[in-house]
Amino acid sequence: MNKQRPKHLALHLIKLPLPGIVSILHRISGLMLFIALPLLLLMLQYSLRSIETYTQLMTVLANPLLKVMLLGLLWAFLFHFCAGLRYLAIDMHRVRDLAQAQSSSKVVIAVSLILTVFMGVKLW
Repeated sequence: MNKQRPKHLALHLIKLPLPGIVSILHRISGLMLFIALPLLLLMLQYSLRSIETYTQLMTVLANPLLKVMLLGLLWAFLFHFCAGLRYLAIDMHRVRDLAQAQSSSKVVIAVSLILTVFMGVKLW
């Protein structure tokens, strides 16, 4: 029992595996969506109330900074959705070992980025 153990963990030096990073990003994307929900509902209300409020919303959304923020929210939604499907597959015991967990993490990241680029180009 004479092992020299650190008293404090250096969390910035710990290297997480890819499934751990996907897990953290899944939580962050869910939080982003939860925080943005009132704004998205307000945008829906403005788009449906009248033609005047719709045109006001469209002029506000013409701002490139807001477009980038909405693109980030689109990525958060698509990533959260894809990662949720991955966790559903894990719960159904379709992903059984570390190699499958790492490959499914890569698939989640790739698919969410590809869908974001595809939908972002269509919506921009």
